[in-house]
Amino acid sequence: MTKRDDKRVPALRFKGFTDEWEQRKLKNLVDFYSGLTYHPENIREKGTFVIRSSNIKDGQLVTGDNIFVAPEIVNSTYVKKDDIIVVVRNGSRKLIGKHTKLNFNLNNAVIGAFMTGIRSNNNNFINAIFDSDNFKREIHKNLGATINQITTGELKRMNFYIPSLTSEQNYLGNLMKVLDKLITLQQRKLRQLNFIRQGLTQNLFPDKDKIKPKVQFKGYKENWKITKAKNIFTEVDVRELPDRVILSTTQTGKVVTRSSLGRNLLFSKDKLKNYKLVLPGQFIIHLRSFKGGFATSELSGIVSPTYTIFDFKDRKQNDSNFWSILFTHYNFIQSLKSITEGIRYNGVTIKFNQFADLKITYPDLEIQSRLSQLIQCLDADIKKQKLKIQKFKKVKQFLLQNMFI
Repeated sequence: MTKRDDKRVPALRFKGFTDEWEQRKLKNLVDFYSGLTYHPENIREKGTFVIRSSNIKDGQLVTGDNIFVAPEIVNSTYVKKDDIIVVVRNGSRKLIGKHTKLNFNLNNAVIGAFMTGIRSNNNNFINAIFDSDNFKREIHKNLGATINQITTGELKRMNFYIPSLTSEQNYLGNLMKVLDKLITLQQRKLRQLNFIRQGLTQNLFPDKDKIKPKVQFKGYKENWKITKAKNIFTEVDVRELPDRVILSTTQTGKVVTRSSLGRNLLFSKDKLKNYKLVLPGQFIIHLRSFKGGFATSELSGIVSPTYTIFDFKDRKQNDSNFWSILFTHYNFIQSLKSITEGIRYNGVTIKFNQFADLKITYPDLEIQSRLSQLIQCLDADIKKQKLKIQKFKKVKQFLLQNMFI
């Protein structure tokens, strides 16, 4: 690959290509087709698959939220392999321009009315253009002031620099296709790891009203214990430490420094004196209720007085990592409904005395430790896989920025 500084050539390109790129309108590069307009009475359990915005995620076609319509009402173009599907209208502005290239045949499928289909002789290259910042800028420039949409006319008028030689287009398109495939494979592996984790947590923890999980460690046949939370935990309320690091909870349930969130707000020491001390291994009940609202701190610092802090009565008999996993388990979150109904809607966190009478099913320390070690190993693999995907995406972004104008 060679580097160039000219404005009409990319900064980085394949060896042997020296011609300047030329500016072309999208209408001269591709053909467009529109989506199907249908009504609720046209929907069927089986029939013609309608691709919608929810079927596109991370540049891939996904299923799970599928709509089918009666074949006899279809009056639009059926999709083909290598077609590019673009979201052109949506309630969310940030989703305009979201797209995917179909890498496999779909029999009896069309796109919805808020989508546009695109075909060309080199859709790998066109899809790479749509992945670039140039396409995002064109979308932003043409978005309607009040309606979140891009019309077909506006798409046709978009200008992009492209190589004059088809062979260079092919090189670029194929390179991005290979990178996309690598990213897709890594994302598939991540989904498999998450699926394994979900299966383990479902089977290594007892079902509701059960005292044994479906799967147990070899040699262990004991029932899990049932007791109220107040027999395991105790509330902690230590204040008057205004010089400590201010902590906060995140959407993922992690406890981080508030400064790392860009919330390094200034408070008087008198106000901070009312903040509560939290230590590593202690638990915080906060307002983020979508995962139950229980977080485990790995840091030492102070948190808002609206939070509830609690700890073990006997740390030697409990593994904080196990309890951190249990507090995010589906069955535990469901059990919280008996004490949270009506509370969270008013923006009030759970108090310890409300949590104290909740019955909890748990194993002895040995199983707590073995179970938490297993899940932590899997979580470490999941984290590594996410980092690997991020690296591939950064490589792709670098190439898009430097191999395209």
